[in-house]
Amino acid sequence: MTDIAAHSEAEVVEAVRAARDWKSPLNIVGARTKRAFGRAVASWGTVLDLSELSGVVAYEPEELILTVRPGTPVAEIEALLAAKNQQLGFDPADWAPLLGAPANAGTIGGAIAANVAGSAAIRYGRARDHLLGFHAVNGLGEPYKAGGRVVKNVTGFDLPKLMCGSFGTLGPLTEITLRVFPEAPLSATLAVTGVDAETGLALLRRIWSSPLEATGLAYVAAEAVAVVRLDGAREPLAEKLALARDLLAGHEIFEIDGGDALFRDLGSGAPFLGSAFDVWRIAVPPAGAAQVAAQIASPLWYADWAGGMLWIGTNGADLHEIAGTAGGHATLVRASEETRGRIDVFPPEPPERAALTRSVKAAFDPLGLFNPGRMYEGV
Repeated sequence: MTDIAAHSEAEVVEAVRAARDWKSPLNIVGARTKRAFGRAVASWGTVLDLSELSGVVAYEPEELILTVRPGTPVAEIEALLAAKNQQLGFDPADWAPLLGAPANAGTIGGAIAANVAGSAAIRYGRARDHLLGFHAVNGLGEPYKAGGRVVKNVTGFDLPKLMCGSFGTLGPLTEITLRVFPEAPLSATLAVTGVDAETGLALLRRIWSSPLEATGLAYVAAEAVAVVRLDGAREPLAEKLALARDLLAGHEIFEIDGGDALFRDLGSGAPFLGSAFDVWRIAVPPAGAAQVAAQIASPLWYADWAGGMLWIGTNGADLHEIAGTAGGHATLVRASEETRGRIDVFPPEPPERAALTRSVKAAFDPLGLFNPGRMYEGV
């Protein structure tokens, strides 16, 4: 296996053209914190390492726009934004420890490629909702750009959304433009204790459908507790807390410390650290979350996004059918290589969608060079 470390877009172009000429696949990586996520691929070919393609291209705090190279560490970006009281709205979760990699090492390119998002996505949306534009290289070795620097900049196909969650199968990114958000001056977290899943998730949906704009809505089954995070300046936050207490009336409610750390842990799958469980994330309609969890009957599970995202531990089970029957879809985030070879990591695609996926892949990567087999057979 050969490693090519790219330091510029020109070097990425050169690497892709060489791979095209030799018809040799490229394994596109950054900090390699998600190598254990995805299908167990037998041969990775040549490694195209983008971790050195790093740094801030432009940051305009007054315009809430940030342009960076894909190898830039997420931790570095968060520190830069925090100095201006700003943040990445999609709250990029750090899955590295869950996958056996060092914490705080992930890159922004990896976050976009995996479309990761933490608990605050209930308020701000996922990574795909924040990528304004990008530069990349296609399978012919041609650099191109898509999107732009404003939210309403879509003409034709919305390629930034297509690139999010593609796991590098559509090609290497060389530049990323994101919108950022002001950071709330204060936050507070309420805990409703002693509630079963059905009750706790119903309370979270009540908060979600209110005008409170919560930035965290989770149910932790092991503790039988529902937690609600609210943000704002002092007086507006006090008003939000009062309204939330009214909506949660009839139950034991406590304001707890460390809410931000709690939601960061939940978004990153930290409750599964030290366990031997396979780890699944199941996106379901929130109203059906309790029923899905009861059907699976896992000893370790919790719900984020008011029930819209379930984290569930299993021992070799395949949860795709259960998720599909509930109107959702399941992704196997952590498992052994043997299990990932036996069970689909990503939701199985019906024939019509599979054909569309292959067509999109062929348009960006006609020779099948980029991360072949990373998501589906031949994709």
